[in-house]
Amino acid sequence: MNEARKGLAFGAGSYLLWGLFPVYWPLVKPAGALEILAHRMLWSGVFAALVVTSQRKWGSVAAVVRTPRRLGLLACAAVLVSINWGTYIWAVNHDHVVETSLGYFINPLFTVLLGVLVLQERLRRSQWIALGFGLVAIAVIAIDYGRPPWIALTLALSFGTYGLLKKKAQCGAVEGFAIETSVQFLPALLYLGVLTSRGQSTFGHHGPGQVLLLVCAGVVTGVPLLLFASAARRLPLSTLGLLQYLAPILQFLFGVLLFHEPMPAAQLVGFVLVWIGLVLLSADAVRTQARQRRSAAAALETA
Repeated sequence: MNEARKGLAFGAGSYLLWGLFPVYWPLVKPAGALEILAHRMLWSGVFAALVVTSQRKWGSVAAVVRTPRRLGLLACAAVLVSINWGTYIWAVNHDHVVETSLGYFINPLFTVLLGVLVLQERLRRSQWIALGFGLVAIAVIAIDYGRPPWIALTLALSFGTYGLLKKKAQCGAVEGFAIETSVQFLPALLYLGVLTSRGQSTFGHHGPGQVLLLVCAGVVTGVPLLLFASAARRLPLSTLGLLQYLAPILQFLFGVLLFHEPMPAAQLVGFVLVWIGLVLLSADAVRTQARQRRSAAAALETA
């Protein structure tokens, strides 16, 4: 198998695993969202430590820690991803799977908007049109809900900003994961300790199956991240950009077909508008990368 096919397999695997999360988190009930989040943070830290040890990367982790700017960015990223995880777990376990999928459909559009507002990037016309479709979609869904789609917006804002901080930190996937989970580890341990002291912890009180699922939350979190890191080294960004829609598509299908969440006409219109915006955004990315490849090839020929 060549490198491109490996990258495609790793990328598809990572997004398919992320897409299966709506099925996983309800399995650990009756644990509440905060308890599940704390276990996810705690066991992700353990898993990250094992990965760093197996890959002998403690030296590179220490090098990042000795850089205050990068450490600060990753600490802020850890807070944002904790908000993202907690919102997602709560939403899935309270029958809002469809709205979580909307959040991750919106995320690429929000990332483009961040590029304009924070990085002062200039957008092409098709990107502006895609953003317009996204804003109209949010308005249509907000009118249908009678409120803004807070779950979707929180997921998109937290994950989009998390991605921006990670980009600025310029850190390897394993090193970043290790530092973020180390920031999360102590608060998670303290919360679980308080929960246990109050007799409110479900850990160990609902059979070995639930214990195993809570412990495996670290593996479930870490494996797709490592697969994604492997894919990112082998695939162009345009291909990764297209693969990222696998997760919200699966989440949407689970919400509608498996969990039978309602899909009124106005909400469906909103989703269709988002999908149109994403098609425009993806087509623009593919065209831009093709132009860049042609320009690079022409420069080599004339060199």
